[in-house]
Amino acid sequence: MKSYRDTMIIGIDHGYGNVKTAGCCFPTGISAFDDEPVFKDNLLIYQNRYYLIGEGHKAFAADKTVDEETYILTLAAMARELSFRNLTEAKVLLAVGLPLTWVSTQKEQFKAYLCRNRRISFTFRGKNYSIEIVGAEVFPQGFAAVAQNLSEFKGTNMLCDIGNGTMNILMIQDRKPVAGKMFTEKYGTHQCMLMAKEAVMRTYHVAVLESIVTEVLRYGTADIRKDILETIRQTAGSYVDEIFHILYDHEYSPELMKLHIIGGGGCLIRNFAEVDSSRVKILSDICATAKGYEYMAEMVLRKRDRA
Repeated sequence: MKSYRDTMIIGIDHGYGNVKTAGCCFPTGISAFDDEPVFKDNLLIYQNRYYLIGEGHKAFAADKTVDEETYILTLAAMARELSFRNLTEAKVLLAVGLPLTWVSTQKEQFKAYLCRNRRISFTFRGKNYSIEIVGAEVFPQGFAAVAQNLSEFKGTNMLCDIGNGTMNILMIQDRKPVAGKMFTEKYGTHQCMLMAKEAVMRTYHVAVLESIVTEVLRYGTADIRKDILETIRQTAGSYVDEIFHILYDHEYSPELMKLHIIGGGGCLIRNFAEVDSSRVKILSDICATAKGYEYMAEMVLRKRDRA
């Protein structure tokens, strides 16, 4: 979280699997209740409704404003960031993003959705929060993660942001994004999860937990039966192969450009692909995009002050 004058800039990367801020990452699952639940870990109370945050994940939706879940997750994300500074009251500028090819068509709708209530009061983890939303800035996903380091992007580069729901691809030529070379594919890591679970069920008639598959995808291994582990690994390898097929379809050439992988899918490339580490760079900071949103929002505010 950054501060500018009397305003807190809070970057939020609204992924389908996890919400990321500059300082934390938590699953997007939400359970809503009319009455106070028995278990109160990560309990958020807003407008007399009770929400348990952080179990499971959101279903993919091409429009993040179709329900209340993104809004409730935004409240939880703000509370987590403010708690790092022991704040319960603040003026907040939200710095958020959308997939590359969705920004132009959904930007204003997303801003209106997030800013519909200027003053918000809610309770999270037993603390009462009072927040004034002074605005929202919407930026392109993926690109934000490298915006502070564009000086390193000499020559031809391809940026690939692999999230839970989507994969965003952007060409960067001599430190500048190429507007006509950006793509959004619905081929996030959740597709790999579904493929792995289905492969295990089809082969061994066993329903494998998502947490086990996640462990294999993240670390390359897990303490499970070796043949089941190998099936999950083979499925992950096939998923990674398809990622590169998609990249080749969008003019990726390993001989002519460097590839930069960001997002949660980076661990799959690291664990299940054979790549030249001098030409394929994997950014491991899962919070990089949220930090980039804050950086870009601060630049917007400074530019406005100079105008």
